[in-house]
Amino acid sequence: MESLLISGDQLKVDDVVAVAFGRPVALDPAVLPGMERSRAAVERLVAEGRVVYGITTGFGRFKDRLISPDEVRQLQLNLVRSHAVGVGPDLPETAVRAMMLARANTLALGYSGARPAIVRLLLDMLNAGLTPRIPAQGSLGASGDLAPLAHLALVVIGEGEARLNGRLMPGGEALAAAGLRPIALEAKEGLALLNGTAQMVGMGALLVRRAVNLALTADVVACLSLEALHGTDRAYDARVHALRPHPRQINCADFLRRGLAGSRFLRADDPNNVQDAYTLRCVPQVHGAVRDSIAYAQWVIDIELNTVNDNPIIFVDEAGTIDVISAGNFHGEPVALAMDYAALGLTELGNMSERRCARLVDADSNGGVLPMFLTEQGGLQSGLMMAHYSAAALASENKVLAHPSSADTIPTSANVEDHVSMGAAAVRHAGQILEHVETIVGIELLLAAQGVDFRCRAMGLTPAALGEGTAVAYRLLREQVPFLAEDVALYPLIEAARRVVAEGVIKEAVEKRLNLT
Repeated sequence: MESLLISGDQLKVDDVVAVAFGRPVALDPAVLPGMERSRAAVERLVAEGRVVYGITTGFGRFKDRLISPDEVRQLQLNLVRSHAVGVGPDLPETAVRAMMLARANTLALGYSGARPAIVRLLLDMLNAGLTPRIPAQGSLGASGDLAPLAHLALVVIGEGEARLNGRLMPGGEALAAAGLRPIALEAKEGLALLNGTAQMVGMGALLVRRAVNLALTADVVACLSLEALHGTDRAYDARVHALRPHPRQINCADFLRRGLAGSRFLRADDPNNVQDAYTLRCVPQVHGAVRDSIAYAQWVIDIELNTVNDNPIIFVDEAGTIDVISAGNFHGEPVALAMDYAALGLTELGNMSERRCARLVDADSNGGVLPMFLTEQGGLQSGLMMAHYSAAALASENKVLAHPSSADTIPTSANVEDHVSMGAAAVRHAGQILEHVETIVGIELLLAAQGVDFRCRAMGLTPAALGEGTAVAYRLLREQVPFLAEDVALYPLIEAARRVVAEGVIKEAVEKRLNLT
């Protein structure tokens, strides 16, 4: 596999996903002059004894404590050790790899004063499959993701813990086993490693890619539910959506029409049943708005991946004049707000799916089109009654998780850092919601396929009479989960359906079938 060149300004969400799952990386030689120029500026600042935050001063509330030139290395070492205060469960290795890539890309821009050797070591660690152990919690999202990045920096200096070939070991031992050597930090380099948005942006990139898959898959599953419930696609008419021209609403409606093309399960015009319930009729409006929230998150992440987001920032002009500015690019508010918005959108996606689940199992709600709880022997058999319970439980939990993290703030560092973004928490909560919705949509897929089988019997049809896209989704589910003629333990089947949704096989296969790739 060709290595991804790290240049500081070209990284995209899909690049982060690829590297998180193993694509090799290399430093673009074109970035070396800029990095070396900012590094030389740091060395000049130290040699001249200039007062510069985090280089010749302490940190946070200690910003007014001067540090002598012979203590600047110890200052950086102390910073890394003292800030490694992460708690909670370990981040997945994919998330750690995404963080490492994001931090390396920022340092490569050449405004942070870090030597190229620092970035090369991060990239070498990625290529060796060496991932620091980073607890998930501890970041306030300003000044950046300090605590988690401190755990990353510990391994850079040969301390902390890391995983190599699936085994957790001391950081220095892991580096040695990978044929790598730790680095002794020079002035500014500890701060350059710690002070930025790498956790929230790296994890945000992974979340965005999963969310794109989930949104499209939820569209397909909603269509399958429409067929199982003998609904109509009249509400998806292009003329309707042209009159309310939200682009992603229009795109969603177009995708639904294409996915349902050729279906013989849909209801023809019926004067006694002219419209469906909102969770069927309003899929383009709601799912389209969810697509908006995901697209906004991707827009923000694509920008943030290629930013200088630490402090202070070092400018060196053509004449060699140095200007160091203490500012706030480490503040994670753009990412926090975007992740909260995505979390809210995903929650609504789950709410829609859960309500369709309820309609699929409730004969009173679906007009008797399907048997109660999707079983022929109700009473003796409970059928799929309880599958909906799990969907309802997750949808309700999401409503708590969707409370915006960015609406909260808490002052720290003796009130110097008096407003924080909680961006890392926003990403983690959005990730929890996403996982819940993957399961909810998986349950809907399970129920819709069961409903389609009952409709086939009633109408003398086969699943081949489904729409162009829904036939694909039905087939992929049936490869993993059979029609349920009697009660069985459902949890393995729910997990199988969740995997069909989460692993992207429906999205990929439907896009191929509809010539969308």
